Amino acid sequence: MECQDFGPAQSEVLTGATPTFQSQRKEFKKCNMARGCLCCLKYMMFIFNLIFWLCGCGLLGVGIWLSVSQGSFATFSPSFPSLSAANMVIAIGAIVMVTGFLGCLGAIKENKCLLLSFFIVLLIILLAELILLILFFVYSDKVSENAKQDLKDGLALYNSENNIGLRNAWNIIQAEWKCCGVIAYTDWHEALKEKVVPDRCCQEHYQNCGRNSTNTFWNGGCFEKVEGWLNDNKHLLGTIGMVILVVQLLGMAFSMTLFHHIHRTGKKYDA
Repeated sequence: MECQDFGPAQSEVLTGATPTFQSQRKEFKKCNMARGCLCCLKYMMFIFNLIFWLCGCGLLGVGIWLSVSQGSFATFSPSFPSLSAANMVIAIGAIVMVTGFLGCLGAIKENKCLLLSFFIVLLIILLAELILLILFFVYSDKVSENAKQDLKDGLALYNSENNIGLRNAWNIIQAEWKCCGVIAYTDWHEALKEKVVPDRCCQEHYQNCGRNSTNTFWNGGCFEKVEGWLNDNKHLLGTIGMVILVVQLLGMAFSMTLFHHIHRTGKKYDA
């Protein structure tokens, strides 16, 4: 039995003592409880997606700021020059903002089209994440080898004028992680065609210290450092991934629940 609206006169009639009226009164109470639950679900979705949308706006703003003020900090990879930190933050912020907007407006307006769009966007993102994760684990060795080779190729562009971003990126990562080159400091010898390294490879940093072969350089390669960090923090990264997965699944479940109830009743639930 679907929920129906009862006027004041009908509500008074439902107070009768006959079994039929008592059954209708129970059904009336159940309908009111269902409406209350759906109103609660609607506003929970609205608040959650509003926060989601605001986070997306914040990420987009940070990405634009990085692109404008820190544009010299770019990518390590010559094969993907547009894959910079700023561009990645902008892309993630835009996706989060659009998804949050669809969910937020769809929930508060109880719009079936927006709710369905929100569900489809979340489903596409979830499938893309799963596919990329599976491909990464299946071809992890090839991905690792290709990444190493691509990074080594990028070392040759370190001193070129058109790749200031790449040079700054390597300077920062080598100084912060206390590493040198991709696998070892000798990678710079092969890339630069002479036995020199960037000054940030020196354990005692000063100008042109990388040209002094008697100096002590960082032994570990940056690729190994990053792999070690990922391995040490795999539990934390796994927890973050599970939280993101649960949030996506809950968002999809809530949107479909609200969508089906709106579709079934053919009207909105007023708060």
